[in-house]
Amino acid sequence: MPRNILIINGHPDPDSYNAALTAAYVQGAQRSQATVEVLHLGTLDFSPNLRFAYRKRTELEPDLLRAWDSIQAADHLVWIFPVWWGSVPAVMKGFLDRLFLPGFAFQKREGSLWWDKLLTGKTARVIATLDQPAWYYRWFNGRPTYHMMKKMVLKFCGVKPVGITHIGPLRLSNDRFRHKWLARVGEMGRKDGK
Repeated sequence: MPRNILIINGHPDPDSYNAALTAAYVQGAQRSQATVEVLHLGTLDFSPNLRFAYRKRTELEPDLLRAWDSIQAADHLVWIFPVWWGSVPAVMKGFLDRLFLPGFAFQKREGSLWWDKLLTGKTARVIATLDQPAWYYRWFNGRPTYHMMKKMVLKFCGVKPVGITHIGPLRLSNDRFRHKWLARVGEMGRKDGK
């Protein structure tokens, strides 16, 4: 049965290689008859600042409310972004801070260290681009975005399984390398769409 897939492109530049990866994934998923929606975070209108932390709720802007509806409707979440300074771009971090809130993505239990995971039943894929080889990112830098996205965000909220793909080094890559990865990501989309 075809799936409902939401792709979240965390790169703020609409002409980035991450946008090309997003388009390749969309084409692959559509070959499997999946329903596909794309959120380009750089085009959304919202403040990335969680002004009061969890002490007081900041009203969600219309773009965030629509994004949350899309997240709830999706069976499969695909996050495509560059790794910058061992983390995600500021717009993506702001998106997570503002939207993955108690009562939305998880719920703390009163008087307990435990929480309820409110996004169970969803799966995810993370595709992150790097300016270093993936093996170097893993063995020498400890894969900080892997741990953040897979463990601290998605699994924390009940999303599993979470597949992770790192593509790098992008900065020194040639057209052959980039086209190869576009084809691979398109195939991921085709398989995920089933």
